[in-house]
Amino acid sequence: MQANFVCYLEIVGVGYKANTDAQGTCLYLKLGLSHDVKLIVPPLVRVFCLKPTLICCTGTNLQKVTQFAAIVKSCKPPEVYKGKGIRYRNEILVQKQGKKK
Repeated sequence: MQANFVCYLEIVGVGYKANTDAQGTCLYLKLGLSHDVKLIVPPLVRVFCLKPTLICCTGTNLQKVTQFAAIVKSCKPPEVYKGKGIRYRNEILVQKQGKKK
């Protein structure tokens, strides 16, 4: 299967990790919840975890690849104060300023 489209996701946060099973059909996310999040990968998409904090989604169909990447990101979108969560690798996140005394 030739991968024409690639989408990288970064996980930011202490204890947040991702891994896949041997076939690459399931993606397991540890996101600080009481349970691990298990996502079934669509047939036209392949998922690799290059590092525990870096997810690579590849495939031949652009819409399927970006749709799955959006589903993964919606599990823990980046929060605006510390930036913890799942974000696209090329995404620019504007952080808010915290409270002042």
